[in-house]
Amino acid sequence: YHAHPRTEIVALCDLEQDLLDTLGNELGVEARYTDLDAMIARYQPDIVAIPTGTEFHYPLALRVLEYGVHIDIEKPLCVDCEQADEVLAKAREKNARIAVHHQGRTGVWMKAVAKAFAEGRIGELRHIHGHGKNYYGGYNLMNIGTHMINNMLKVAGPCRSVVASATTAGRPIAPTDVVPSPQGMGTIAGEQITATLELAGGVSAALLQHRFPTPVNPVIEFCGTEGRLVLSQLVWKREIGALFLPQPHYALNDQRENWEVLEPVYCESYDPQSSAHPDDYAYVDEYVAALDEDREHECSGQVGHHIVEIMMGIFESAAYGKRVDLPQQDRSHPLLRWRS
Repeated sequence: YHAHPRTEIVALCDLEQDLLDTLGNELGVEARYTDLDAMIARYQPDIVAIPTGTEFHYPLALRVLEYGVHIDIEKPLCVDCEQADEVLAKAREKNARIAVHHQGRTGVWMKAVAKAFAEGRIGELRHIHGHGKNYYGGYNLMNIGTHMINNMLKVAGPCRSVVASATTAGRPIAPTDVVPSPQGMGTIAGEQITATLELAGGVSAALLQHRFPTPVNPVIEFCGTEGRLVLSQLVWKREIGALFLPQPHYALNDQRENWEVLEPVYCESYDPQSSAHPDDYAYVDEYVAALDEDREHECSGQVGHHIVEIMMGIFESAAYGKRVDLPQQDRSHPLLRWRS
């Protein structure tokens, strides 16, 4: 927001004065508040960004939306479906927009993948496969899985059902494995989570959130009838984030040179010397366009809401050992329900 020519940071709010002053000094913003109601009343902003821990999203979003102000909220939208339902209902009541900060979906590499897919380079989509970082599985899902699911939805559309398994120490999870997540991301379970998503049009997706012994980079592979696309920001070299393979299946004699490196797709107004990461800049650029055109952000509250449903469905399927159709009828947190 500081780097984009159409947006200006007019005020900051934080309960920690040292953090408030550090950011205020860095951005040159003099208006600094510890009371968000006073800040909104004074400046009547177009957008309030809520980049806090997930456990604070629900109360802060409701508080800001009450003013009819658009919000940009860190991912995931909320810790469970009940909270996400209320936040979306409040936005509809106040005619306000929600954008959930899945910057990867609007980022330069995902745009490259989406462009290649739209051009028909991999033919008809058949399957998606992805794995997260090396975090503990349940935390991985709530943290990195939100981005991965959103990128899958961009290409394949909404999810209709999920089937998942979860293990801890090599055994199926038990109610005693249900614990609070690090960084306030709600309630989690499972060291290793393997999920299958049934997406629109009959496309399936495998999502692995496994605790690997060494650091790994999240990767998503889109498999088509005529080729494959890989999305990753650390494939072989840091400057490579998207690849195209012009054949549907691997062969034993495949060489790395068979892969084509895709060109990142930047916003026209982006300055490479800018302080902004290009993906975050593109995310802001999309919000500006969405408000200009009176439409939802590509990473809308509705999409973020659906991602929460999918993650809760994965936990429910793993806990109860069943397929979960979406949207769920019971909106309470499945792991808390199971443990109780």
